[in-house]
Amino acid sequence: MLRDKYEADKVFLDISELLALDLDPVLAQIDTLLDDDELFQLIRADLAKRYPRTTRTGRNSTPVEVILRMLAVKRLYNFSYEDTERQVSDSLVLRRFCRVYLEPVPDDTTLIRWAGLIQPATLERFNQRVTALATALKVTRGRKLRTDGTVVESNIHAPSDSSLLVDGVRVLGRTLTRAKAVLGEAAAELGEAFRNRIRSARRTARQIGEHVSRRRAAAQATAKKAYPRLVQTAQATIAQVEQVLPALQAHATLEAQALAATLETFGPRVEQVIEQTVRRVFPEEQVPAPEKIVSLFEPHTDILCRGKAQRPVEYGHKVWLDEVDGGLISAYRVLAGNPPDATQWAPSLAGHIAQFGQAPQQASADRGLYSPANEDLAEQLGVVRVILPKPGYKTPERQQHEKQPWFRRGRKWHAGVEGRISVGKRAHGLRRCLDHGPRGFDKWVGWGVIAGNLAVIGRTVAARS
Repeated sequence: MLRDKYEADKVFLDISELLALDLDPVLAQIDTLLDDDELFQLIRADLAKRYPRTTRTGRNSTPVEVILRMLAVKRLYNFSYEDTERQVSDSLVLRRFCRVYLEPVPDDTTLIRWAGLIQPATLERFNQRVTALATALKVTRGRKLRTDGTVVESNIHAPSDSSLLVDGVRVLGRTLTRAKAVLGEAAAELGEAFRNRIRSARRTARQIGEHVSRRRAAAQATAKKAYPRLVQTAQATIAQVEQVLPALQAHATLEAQALAATLETFGPRVEQVIEQTVRRVFPEEQVPAPEKIVSLFEPHTDILCRGKAQRPVEYGHKVWLDEVDGGLISAYRVLAGNPPDATQWAPSLAGHIAQFGQAPQQASADRGLYSPANEDLAEQLGVVRVILPKPGYKTPERQQHEKQPWFRRGRKWHAGVEGRISVGKRAHGLRRCLDHGPRGFDKWVGWGVIAGNLAVIGRTVAARS
């Protein structure tokens, strides 16, 4: 049965008082903020859907209050699930913050299962409520808006055709090996269909890698000649899968069905890798980015070419952030593909008006968002100071416009959004997503933004008091 919280433990509180264990001022402010009932109910509503009768029957669960606070601690300090369990167990201060008291701390697997129930849309509403609480505390007034995008990487290795083919042969090969044990006597009829070709694939991929790393034309030609062998190995593995899959599907055990689901999932992905390899390597066709797959395990990953000198190509998703005065990220969006930055101006303004009830007095963005239409839209919505620097050639009138003191001050203030993005990446895990799937990606970004906002509110209110 889903529990809301543990009852306050008098013994624990007496020990805390005796040892003079006070929460850090910032953590104390976050503790007060998380007492908000609306935040609590948002998380509780998702956790209540674990089973049909989670709220009424069954053994007592980990309390909702404990789960919420431990997940907040995890991203506030950029811990792993294992580290979160260990740190909360070992710290009386964190036990007090998480309201665990002297009760057993839920282990990392329990926390993972509960965290998986929280929906991305819930975290968006959670962040909106945190922003509303910050407005009530006068941490922000929503008078200024600065908007910018960044890339959060997927947790994948740098993709190449050969490495993706090896990944496919490895995953399918080990699944076939397990299928042979599950099918038992029925496996004898399929003969060589369970052969694991991973050693052959790795050996060929190693030869390709050794020659590709050399710049000479002869080495490149040798690498190209090795690709047909690797493709044939992958195609042979796919043929084996097509033989074994019907037998697994006809088998009644849960383990057989799980293995069949793995083959059904990864088989088409490996076929896509084979197709793009054949197109790219042999006729040297330029395969469009939307038609490519760069990871068998995170196939949702986008290829993002943003023209950065140090990282010309990034693999993940573009995330758009709207920051208001006070240092709060009032809204975030995980974008599909690599849309032009200019298309994000209107959603940012509309989201700000929905959150604060009025347009910002000042709105700013980088050159990539400039267009006469975007400037006109902001002015029509009631933005007093629109700060969109024009790229390229500027008329004398435009130069004078951008030299005005308010425009220059706005440009300097806008530069702070880069610092906010940097803090999110370094302190709250927004450099690389460690969750799986598109839903996990959205949630990872959501928790990172929420943790950053909680830290900003905590520091601001603590400094004021």
